[in-house]
Amino acid sequence: MAITFKRDRVVFSGMADGEDAEKLLQWLQKHPKGKIDLAACTHLHPANLQILMAANCTLFAKPKDTLFAAWLDSALKTV
Repeated sequence: MAITFKRDRVVFSGMADGEDAEKLLQWLQKHPKGKIDLAACTHLHPANLQILMAANCTLFAKPKDTLFAAWLDSALKTV
């Protein structure tokens, strides 16, 4: 599973496909102040990105890939 749900954050790793999009939405509805950790993420499915954008999430950790991180900067707010 590329998305792990913790008590106060969601951790993405590797290629986060759209299979967990519904679970992500449900978790964010229950944890509106939850943080997003994309440090180990290498790919983010558009469904997950749309959910993160709609939820106005705070990005706790950017991806290590600088081009991917720069691309996400325009879509998500960072700490």
